[in-house]
Amino acid sequence: MRIAVAADSLDGVAERVVEELRNRGHVVIPHGALDVDERADWAWAAERAARDVRDGRADQAVVCCWTGTGASIAANKVGGVRAALCTDAYTADGARKWNDANVLALSLRLTSDVVLAEILDAWFSGEPSTDAADRANVSHLADI
Repeated sequence: MRIAVAADSLDGVAERVVEELRNRGHVVIPHGALDVDERADWAWAAERAARDVRDGRADQAVVCCWTGTGASIAANKVGGVRAALCTDAYTADGARKWNDANVLALSLRLTSDVVLAEILDAWFSGEPSTDAADRANVSHLADI
């Protein structure tokens, strides 16, 4: 899978996310502080990763900033993107299942290596729900 990854700094798990994704066999498209030729600020970096998803250059994205909040907000401004800020595996699983999230937002400050692995396990094993009510909610997002 092609995964765009954005971080506004190399603090916390920024580089570990890239390493972990590559170890899992994914192709990583780096943005922000992970690419020396790009602007590292969270809004710009997260936008680039989200546009990769929207435009089909990436299947999914992981966006990171100190709290994860700004990266999530920026990514969600891109049409067709459903970014979810996840601090644990249960939230990541729910974001994939009920929200069909296609962008994972992480806090560089709060995410440990152990929690990162658990979140990624849940994220990549999660499948979008086929329940009609869940699908209707996800479809309605395009109308909002």
